[in-house]
Amino acid sequence: MADDLKKGLEGVLVAESSLSSIDGDAGELIYRGYSIEDLAREASYEEVLYLLWHGELPDRDELEEFNQRMVEERAIDDTVLETVGNLAEKDPEPMAAIRTAVSQLGVTDPEGFETEPEDRETNLEKGRRITAKLPTILAAFARLRDGDEPVEPRDDLGHAANFLYMLNDEEPDDVAVETFDAALVLHADHGLNASTFSAMVTASTLSDVHSAITSAVGTLAGPLHGGANQNVMKMLKEVDDSDKDPIDWVEDALDRGRRVAGFGHRVYDVKDPRARILGDMSESLAEEAGDMKWYDYSVAIEEYMQENKGIAANVDFYSATTYYQMGVPIALYTPIFAMSRVGGWTAHVLEQYDDNRIMRPRARYVGPTDQEFVPLDER
Repeated sequence: MADDLKKGLEGVLVAESSLSSIDGDAGELIYRGYSIEDLAREASYEEVLYLLWHGELPDRDELEEFNQRMVEERAIDDTVLETVGNLAEKDPEPMAAIRTAVSQLGVTDPEGFETEPEDRETNLEKGRRITAKLPTILAAFARLRDGDEPVEPRDDLGHAANFLYMLNDEEPDDVAVETFDAALVLHADHGLNASTFSAMVTASTLSDVHSAITSAVGTLAGPLHGGANQNVMKMLKEVDDSDKDPIDWVEDALDRGRRVAGFGHRVYDVKDPRARILGDMSESLAEEAGDMKWYDYSVAIEEYMQENKGIAANVDFYSATTYYQMGVPIALYTPIFAMSRVGGWTAHVLEQYDDNRIMRPRARYVGPTDQEFVPLDER
């Protein structure tokens, strides 16, 4: 049994966690025992961060103090901003800029580079600083790449509202803030997904928090993980440009061997519960804007894939139209994913430090054996 090969570690238990749990058969997700539906509807992203990091929801005084400490960490220093500006001039993928900036934050962190795994409070402070600064970094990068000046963070806005303000240089309306905040909640954690596992592997070597989060950012950048939501919106725009019925377009795409983005999940056998919530948000935004096109395309494709292929929508499918209808550039979808998931990454890194054992799986060797060495002059 020990030698059974599990490609992609599918179904292999490698850790115990008290952070989030997924029931793939029932389509349920919980954070520390709370249903994702309740948290997305009732809790702010800051409350969810507190829950993930401290194990319980805050009371009003605890939340006020927590929010203040987050606000105090939003600003980035000139060296980081200069790096972000240089990257914006080169116009790389935004995730490359995020990865580089997070790594640089480790150099400028007031607690220094060294990590003491048992010093939970110091490590949590590092994670808090990364989480608070990522929206500032991303908004600055996006604006500089478009030729605009960065917008300083405000101390009177929540995490979600402040990002939208820094991105657009105008205070967002309540609907946009509520929707975006809920989207951050939905993406905050999701078990041992690839990027979380990457962070844990790095932390298991007793590397520092910034290195672990940098590993996670690099992993999330892949199109089979965080990049999928961008591919969904690009697909929907292709449907729109083709002037075809969405179902005809999908059938043609499948006939050509293309993969329809936003469907299927390694854990869920039914519709991703986050997709259900985001689908409702996408519908509400469409109704408010008086333009149901993108939502209608999505519903038509989802129903076709479910009925004809037996494949359910995942979180990426409706996050795409939700962000698009809020005016968020497609290139920022995956960095926004990182901006949210950093809360979960931090929590898992802390959990790894608390009960650490270095990650060291095995591989089955299938190469040649008994090779005879030939000296260089005789080859």
